[in-house]
Amino acid sequence: MSTPEKADRSVVKVRSCTPAADGILVIELEHPEGHRLPPWTPGAHIDLILPNGQTRQYSLCGDRYDAYRYRIGVLREPASRGGSEWIHEQLTPGHILGFGGPRNHFPLVPSTSYLFIAGGIGITPLLPMLRQADQLGADWQLLYGGRTLSSMAFRDELNRYGARIHIAPQDEHGLLNLTGFIGRPRTDTQIYGCGPAPLLEALAKACSDWPPYTLRTERFAAQDLTAPRHTGPFTVHLNRRGQTLTVRPDESVLDVVRQAGVEMLSSCGQGVCGTCEATVLAGVPDHRDAVLDDTDRARNDCMMLCVSRSCSAQLVLDL
Repeated sequence: MSTPEKADRSVVKVRSCTPAADGILVIELEHPEGHRLPPWTPGAHIDLILPNGQTRQYSLCGDRYDAYRYRIGVLREPASRGGSEWIHEQLTPGHILGFGGPRNHFPLVPSTSYLFIAGGIGITPLLPMLRQADQLGADWQLLYGGRTLSSMAFRDELNRYGARIHIAPQDEHGLLNLTGFIGRPRTDTQIYGCGPAPLLEALAKACSDWPPYTLRTERFAAQDLTAPRHTGPFTVHLNRRGQTLTVRPDESVLDVVRQAGVEMLSSCGQGVCGTCEATVLAGVPDHRDAVLDDTDRARNDCMMLCVSRSCSAQLVLDL
């Protein structure tokens, strides 16, 4: 389950937009009136609400102790649904944007040792983790890959960590040597990975002999979904409203609750960002997201409304 530091909507002003690598902009955000921004923890993200009506999720990658500034990195996606394209083409300093969060589905858990693996823009949520691990005196290493050296942002910032950083652009080194980097299984180490799906799938395979829950990942795209466990309609009872709704097989829970007038923020629509998380008071969800781990799912106390469905005839939501 997520750890939402603050889930209401607010606004931020674009302080600066700076190219950081090929196809990557680093954007600094601040409160329009200079107020403090909601606090956050390493691994957290915010949801930017763009003027074109789209909502997109971006990891916070700045200094968590700077209460007046957020920093994000935005990759220009060739197959953009419009969010990154708008940011790269039209966003300028002074723009006012809505945002939701911060919220954290990818927290840094206590450990004496960490291994971090980043692919491309996947470096962004790991940057604050490196800083915290370093401040806590933990033993850690980072393996950072990208298509080319010029496409890999924040290299100058990482140089201060010296030999802990291993930079391996694909055009010079080939695919990342994951098994060589992580080594033999051990019980005192947590492994964090963020990047494209092929990298995370290879990382999961490389970690198959490690203790359970050693590997923690954050995905940019949804995994292939299996068929729903319950293929017929089911009902969703909105506990705060005292309203019961029917969800048909061709509808998502998110669509149905929105049609009923419930204002729910959503970003990815694919079950990877956790923005549309809702608390489950009764019933058994059919978890189809890529956010919750097995322990979270077993509790059945939350669900991602955009993709998850129901194993029971009715779900009761805290909405």
